[in-house]
Amino acid sequence: MIKKLTFTASALLVFVTLYYFTGKETKVVEEKIERVEQKKEDQILYGINVNELDVVEGVVGRNQTLSTILAPFNVPYQIIDEIARKSKDIFDVKKIAFNKKFTVLTFKDTSLAQFFIYEPNPAEFVVFKLDEGKVYKEERPVEIRKVEIGGTINSNLYVNMTEIGIGPDLIDQFADLYGWAVDFQRLQKGDKFKVSYSEKVVEGNVIGIGDIEVAYFEHMGAPYHAIPFEQNGERTFFDQDGNSFKKAFLRDPLKYSRISSRYNLNRFHPVQKRYKAHLGTDYAAPTGTEIRSVGDGTILEARYTGANGNFVKIKHNGTYTTQYLHMSKIAKGMNSGARVKQGQVIGYVGSTGLATGPHLCFRFWKNGKQEDWLKEKIPPSEPISQENRMAFDQVKLERMQQIAAIPYREANLQLVAKGNQ
Repeated sequence: MIKKLTFTASALLVFVTLYYFTGKETKVVEEKIERVEQKKEDQILYGINVNELDVVEGVVGRNQTLSTILAPFNVPYQIIDEIARKSKDIFDVKKIAFNKKFTVLTFKDTSLAQFFIYEPNPAEFVVFKLDEGKVYKEERPVEIRKVEIGGTINSNLYVNMTEIGIGPDLIDQFADLYGWAVDFQRLQKGDKFKVSYSEKVVEGNVIGIGDIEVAYFEHMGAPYHAIPFEQNGERTFFDQDGNSFKKAFLRDPLKYSRISSRYNLNRFHPVQKRYKAHLGTDYAAPTGTEIRSVGDGTILEARYTGANGNFVKIKHNGTYTTQYLHMSKIAKGMNSGARVKQGQVIGYVGSTGLATGPHLCFRFWKNGKQEDWLKEKIPPSEPISQENRMAFDQVKLERMQQIAAIPYREANLQLVAKGNQ
């Protein structure tokens, strides 16, 4: 009996010992498996699990095509040709453009590309599944973010708006809106601005902006509220008195730029070295800058001469004609008799003809006589009608309250204070 109890106790001790160590070892194994599983968590890129793939990123070089991009990844030409034909309805590979981002995915044990992803813009990407000959396009979610911001002028509109985070596209909108009300070439320190608009944001990055919602400019103490209101089926901006900001013409044929020479009946010509009337307005800008038609019209001429270089001349109506000189090149479709719309690109800044550097010489005729464009008073569009006055006054009250609540950026005000010391 004693031996039996001793055996039983010994067996129990062995069992407990085995259970303890085996259970502990099992627990350790389970922890290792759990850690491995955590490491194996799917890494998703462009909707693709890339755990077993190598990711190669790049940008399109000059004159590169789908074929030359994929050549280092051992993709047969037959597959490239097939997928190029299949993709035309989704994305034409001929539109692959310089400096755009692309990504190639390959298996880790081979350099053969399995996926090619191209990003035509920040909000979209096109996936080419090379081994199956499939192509599809995806869109990233776009967040619309409202921006309300104000600042003070201490140097010029472009510099001070840029300092507080406003981009070139919004600055151009603002300058076009106020172009006929404010001379941006003659701003004063202490002039103020406020603007409300929307930004398009993808993955935390701003990819574009919407239209101005409401704006304010204070020039030499005079306030200019830009109140949006729809009249006769068109949404446009009116000042606080109900007068339209819209004119028959844009204020400038270039987006916000510097005037380098004004209309002058006795200017010293920099090329011909003699005094000669300068019957135009010169806008300094880099070569290639887009030139816009200031108004709707019909092209009278689009050609080259030794003095004017490449130029376009447009008849807007029975009263007004404009001309755009020294272009590096004329835009496609700009032929005699063609119709153009206000703001349409008609050419690009250059220095062809008698020019010492890249600029646009802009000329303006009224009733067949060349006039000083900067002194011309262009009649505005129709003001707020009597029947819309009550509705406009209500909108004006709401918008002016909105403008009043927009703060000026403190950093900009500090810059002004420093500038005045």
